[in-house]
Amino acid sequence: MVDTSSTRAAAEIGVIGGSGFYSFLEDVTEITVETPYGAPSDSLFLGEIAGRTVAFLPRHGREHRLPPNRINYRANLWALRSVGVRQVFGPCAVGGLRTEYGPGTLLVPDQLVDRTKSRTQTFFDGEPLPGGGSVPNVVHTTFADPYCPAGRAVAVAAARGRGWEPVDGGTMVVIEGPRFSTRAESLWHAAQGWSVVGMTGHPEAVLARELGLCYTSMSLVTDLDAGAETGDGVSHEEVLRVFGENVGRLREVLFDAVAALPKTEDRDCLCTHVHDGWDLGIELP
Repeated sequence: MVDTSSTRAAAEIGVIGGSGFYSFLEDVTEITVETPYGAPSDSLFLGEIAGRTVAFLPRHGREHRLPPNRINYRANLWALRSVGVRQVFGPCAVGGLRTEYGPGTLLVPDQLVDRTKSRTQTFFDGEPLPGGGSVPNVVHTTFADPYCPAGRAVAVAAARGRGWEPVDGGTMVVIEGPRFSTRAESLWHAAQGWSVVGMTGHPEAVLARELGLCYTSMSLVTDLDAGAETGDGVSHEEVLRVFGENVGRLREVLFDAVAALPKTEDRDCLCTHVHDGWDLGIELP
C-alpha cells in the first residue's frame, strides 16, 4: 500500500478507462491508494506520455468486476486528485441514439442528463467523512456546462489529427444500468434530442467538478441503442467487440490529447475556480 501523501505529485493527468479499456500504458508503476471513501475500483497505474505524468484507473476494475451502479465514484476521483491529478479524460462505451451515430463514432459531449437512481453524487453532503473526521459543508456546485471546455477542444483536435472526425458536442444521457434500455426508453431518449446513452458518465463528471478537476468525456459509440434499430437490441458481447475494434485508435487519440493539455498551472477554466471563496468544510487532497 502506498501512502497518498508520498504520491501527491505522482501524476498530473488522469485517464479513467471504461468497458473494454482495462489498460493504457505499458511501462507503469502500480500503486494502491486509500481514500476517506474507501478503495477505488483498482490500483492506479502511473506512467508518462510526451513528458506528462499520467495515472490510469480502470473504472470497472481490471477484470470488469464492478457494474456501473457499484462503482465507488467518490473514491476514484478522490484517489486521482490525491496523487496530483488535475485534468481527467473519461473514455467510455455508449449507445448511439441517432442513426447517423453508428458503431465507431467518437462523440465528445458538451451536455449530460442524469437518469441514475441510487448513486452518491456529491462530496458535500453535510455528513462526517467515513471513519470520522471533518464534516463537509453543503455546497451547491455550478454544473450548467458539465465538461471542461479546454479538455473538449483538445480531444476534438486530437481526434481530427488522427483522421477520426468526431462529433463535437451532444448530450449524453446516463442510465442506472447494468441493464440496457428498453426499446421504449431508448425511443424516448432519442425523442428528447439526446445523442448517446451510457451508464458511467454520472456521477463521475459532477464529482470531478466538485474536486476542481477538468473532466472531459470521450464517448465511443459501440451500438445503436435498442429503440434506434430493429432486431434484438444491443448485447454486452457486441459492445466489447466494437470497443475492441476501436480501442487502438482511441488510445492514439488519448496519447495526443494528453500531450496537448495545458499545464496544470496554466489552467484558467470554470473547473479550476468553481469553489473560489467557498468554505468547503473539508480539505481537498
